[in-house]
Amino acid sequence: MLFVKNADLKVGMRLAKPIYNKKGVLLYDRNSKLTDQGIDSVKNFGLIGLYILEPAEPVPPMSEDDMEFERFQTVAVFQIKDELESIVNLGKAPKIQMFVAEMVKRYGRLTKKINFVQNLRSNDDYVFKHSLNTSMLCAMMAHVLNVRLDGQSEAVIAGVVHDVGKLRAPKELKEKGTALNDEEQAQMDRYEREGSSLVEEVFTSQPNIKRIVVQSNKALNDFKRGILPANGLDKIVIGARILMVAETFDTMTAMNDYREPSSEISALKFLKANPGVFDPKVVSALVDSINFLTNGCTIELTNGEKGLVIAANDDDVLKPMVLQFSNNTIIDLARSSLGLEIKDVMKTMDNRCVVDKEMLKSINV
Repeated sequence: MLFVKNADLKVGMRLAKPIYNKKGVLLYDRNSKLTDQGIDSVKNFGLIGLYILEPAEPVPPMSEDDMEFERFQTVAVFQIKDELESIVNLGKAPKIQMFVAEMVKRYGRLTKKINFVQNLRSNDDYVFKHSLNTSMLCAMMAHVLNVRLDGQSEAVIAGVVHDVGKLRAPKELKEKGTALNDEEQAQMDRYEREGSSLVEEVFTSQPNIKRIVVQSNKALNDFKRGILPANGLDKIVIGARILMVAETFDTMTAMNDYREPSSEISALKFLKANPGVFDPKVVSALVDSINFLTNGCTIELTNGEKGLVIAANDDDVLKPMVLQFSNNTIIDLARSSLGLEIKDVMKTMDNRCVVDKEMLKSINV
């Protein structure tokens, strides 16, 4: 699989991922060959490029749930774009309650973990896609934590609107992504604060939404400067603690055209390593919401060896049972005295875990 930018797309290239329009209608399925019309459509959609199959590459497996997840992401991004731009330009969000109700219905009542697949972002659509994924994670974690429906909805709304102020930032500032100097970061912080004022104006009847946004933004900005919450996490409302984990996890694992994404495992390790900022109970809810190390994932151990996850560990997701490739040794990381840990997972070009189901079938554990 290759990522090919718009300017380099050619007629006849095969799609590795489906393309939907803003209403969720499938336009081009996987393995479809690009036409001149298809290339024009990609540019009109504002996509910066596509994932393309190599000439002899088979179509990678995707479940129906994975396909629906990507379809929903496409539709929801356009809905969020409309709402955030309405907040900035008109001071109102007419359909956000309807959107949040649908998000809670789809992802705030799950009884199983999902594959959380990132979407590719450009500078123009980063805020919208980040807001979508952050709100989705908020819905799932709030459900696991048994947050009341009104509190769950507030956390989801906060996930949607927490970065609305950044839409007012000049293009040259947004295009720098994470490579901001101190002065530029101060400018971006100012736009964040202005966004909080917008949130307060739009949600006057729900003051907790602004509280969630403000507390989360302050705690994360302080953390960047090496400052921990002065009075501990207990003084931060649960919605803000959920938003802090969701926003950080999505930011670290997001795919864009200026920074290599962290894997989900690296992001999880980062969250776990900073319990003074990221509530361990909320991080645990993240682990209970999405798949990190499923059976068949190809991983790298801290000794440099490659291996295959053959039995996940629900008690400690970072310590599954693995098959070490070099000597066909099965190692239970939860019980091993070797001091080995998972360093990272091996990823495909579109940041999915490399899964070898055929090898997994051949192993008797």
